[in-house]
Amino acid sequence: MPHAIRIHRTGGPEVLQWEAVDVPSPAPGEVRVRHAAVGLNFIDTYHRTGLYPLPLPAGIGLEGAGTVEALGEGVSDLQVGDRVAYAGGPVGAYAEVRNIPAHRLLKLPDGIDFDTAAAMMLQGLTAAYLLRKTYRVQPGDAVLIHAAAGGVGLIACQWAKALGAKVIGTVGSAAKAELAKAHGCDHVINYSTENFTQRVREITGGEGVAVVYDGVGKDTFMGSLDSLRPMGMMVTYGNASGPVPPLDLLLLSQKGSLFVTRPTLMNYTARREDLLALGEELFAMVVAGKVKIEVHQRYALRDAARAHIDLEARKTTGSTILIP
Repeated sequence: MPHAIRIHRTGGPEVLQWEAVDVPSPAPGEVRVRHAAVGLNFIDTYHRTGLYPLPLPAGIGLEGAGTVEALGEGVSDLQVGDRVAYAGGPVGAYAEVRNIPAHRLLKLPDGIDFDTAAAMMLQGLTAAYLLRKTYRVQPGDAVLIHAAAGGVGLIACQWAKALGAKVIGTVGSAAKAELAKAHGCDHVINYSTENFTQRVREITGGEGVAVVYDGVGKDTFMGSLDSLRPMGMMVTYGNASGPVPPLDLLLLSQKGSLFVTRPTLMNYTARREDLLALGEELFAMVVAGKVKIEVHQRYALRDAARAHIDLEARKTTGSTILIP
């Protein structure tokens, strides 16, 4: 019988339970996928703690890669044996085998293996919509990317550099600064020892950046607003340090008629054609070598609790995968 990580209550990593699960035949429009690798993402901790509530008991995880084992009625664009990957839900990726709607799956090109796919889908598609849809980065734009040595950060920095942007990244340690420099950052700011807002102004000659991509949240939000040029775009897409407090919108006019958005991958990939388009852009960047995906940590899927502990302690860099 296949196994999966399940939660019956919200809380710390200890609520992640390795359990035998029944996987029925795929329903109409679904396929059964046997995972070769599963992605670990910070949003998984939000589901585990209840910050983003799930009906309990529940599976967890939003990203995986593997092989199609069975087809539900009406599925015509996939075949048994196809190599596929997905990101963004429905939740339940922390599993050896699962059923998933066929319209959420992307076929993998030959040049991308399962480990790479599981490490890049959620973070890569996130970087894709951030850089190409939420604010479309142009050559010469100065951009600020927080957590530049994180999973999304390393991909976004490389991609922004390939687009011709001036890339400024923030990190929390000297080791992470070196990693960010090696992945496209023109300037790296260690926010544990430097005032990042002041440094951004220095780097941009006082102008500020066109856009801030911020997955950190509470700790960096106000400083990010102060790093923007007039009519700049603040993109807050994660809460690694906690949720952003309520905002007085008058501040946006006082700081230069700023724009603020809180996007999600699910909104940007809700339509099949949008998912396919973003996936095509991501795969093309990776296959061309313009974005390199590096798996920095691997854990057994049954050890997901340990992976969550290390992730929340900021001991991880780049991409992490769980192996069933």
